[in-house]
Amino acid sequence: MLIIGIAGGSGSGKSTVVNKIASSLSVGSVAIISQDAYYKDNGHLSEEAKRKINFDHPSAIEFNLLIKHLDQLKAGQSIEMPIYSYLTCARSKETVTILPKGVIIVEGILILNSPRLRERMDIKIFVDADPDDRLIRIIRRDIIERGRTYEQVLAHYEQFVKPMHMQFIEPTKRYADIIIPQGGENDIAIDIIKSRVWQHNNV
Repeated sequence: MLIIGIAGGSGSGKSTVVNKIASSLSVGSVAIISQDAYYKDNGHLSEEAKRKINFDHPSAIEFNLLIKHLDQLKAGQSIEMPIYSYLTCARSKETVTILPKGVIIVEGILILNSPRLRERMDIKIFVDADPDDRLIRIIRRDIIERGRTYEQVLAHYEQFVKPMHMQFIEPTKRYADIIIPQGGENDIAIDIIKSRVWQHNNV
């Protein structure tokens, strides 16, 4: 089993990189674990309290469960990955069954922040992108997917996303084996990663 960690700032193009790597592999040979599924359940909070949740801080994530699930997959066991909603800030009663595969991709903004999670990865990748490009993607995503207004997105970016990126995400570049500039548009870097994965699968 090959475990690949893909980190990077919000809006950096992680999902594009993940999809390009996954699509290059044979159907059924890869499983994708999203850090976003492991945000702590805060559905019990008031609407005002929910608006103050700092999703970009490591304390917002249930790393113990994520690590436990990754260990179970390595042991050949299936897991029930949570489903998290940004609209309700709660986990769904339903889960997604993930089966152990030859390649496991773990992706999320803070996955390289956890030493215990890093030590379980065979390849650590940081997807880099220009801050302006990331902000544009964040605005589009948060308005469409998270129901925020333009003003709310900017306020959230200034209060949480930007300072947390500088404190907890940008510094994790130093743990990466590969840094991909230009996000998901860097096909050369992605092709190099694909070659490494193919090589491992054919050994």
